[in-house]
Amino acid sequence: MEVKKSPKADLERGKSMSILMGMIVGLAVLFVGFEWSNRDIEIATDQGVGDILVEDEIEITRPEEQTPPPPLPAPPPVAEVLTVVEDDVELDDVDIASSEDDARAAQVDTYVPPAVVEEEEESADHIFQIVEKMPEFPGGAAALTKYLNKNTNYPIIAQENGIHGRVTVGFVVNTDGSIVDIKVIRGVDPSLDKEALRVVSTMPKWTPGEQRGKPVRVSFSVPVVFRLQ
Repeated sequence: MEVKKSPKADLERGKSMSILMGMIVGLAVLFVGFEWSNRDIEIATDQGVGDILVEDEIEITRPEEQTPPPPLPAPPPVAEVLTVVEDDVELDDVDIASSEDDARAAQVDTYVPPAVVEEEEESADHIFQIVEKMPEFPGGAAALTKYLNKNTNYPIIAQENGIHGRVTVGFVVNTDGSIVDIKVIRGVDPSLDKEALRVVSTMPKWTPGEQRGKPVRVSFSVPVVFRLQ
């Protein structure tokens, strides 16, 4: 069976006409829009030119010339007046004081120089802490360390109990180099302190210290180290 369409229901019939009418209407609207925008630009341009012309009208004025004031008149000359004194006029005697008179008056008092205080000599029993030449063990510091290490006996009781440390022993070196006033300054243990005193007391004579070229008594201290092997 063949299907038949009605001429009124055919949509392709008026399609080309509708497209043509749409294009005509669009072009008309576009043309009207261009005409309207050009008119606004001309009006705005005319107003700006008017404003510029009004602003350029500036009045130019010149300052008035001022006349300088007339110069002041010169002061009248002053005549010098000289007074002549006759030689017969007697003048009163005037004492004139000079700087020499003041110097003589200042030298009336006799200058007494200050008394010279002689320094008192230190007594033989005075013990110095620091002197120009300090006491020294025979052979120097290295010989002292060697002597202490060789002659110190580590107490057995201290070894068994694991006691060790450094004992500082102080003493006085006499003018003849002998060692006196031996005492423990910083101890560790009674057994170690006793041994340190013993070994220091057995040291030979030292070279005494000197102050101003003379032997003096000087306090000294040495450490005795006890170290477990």
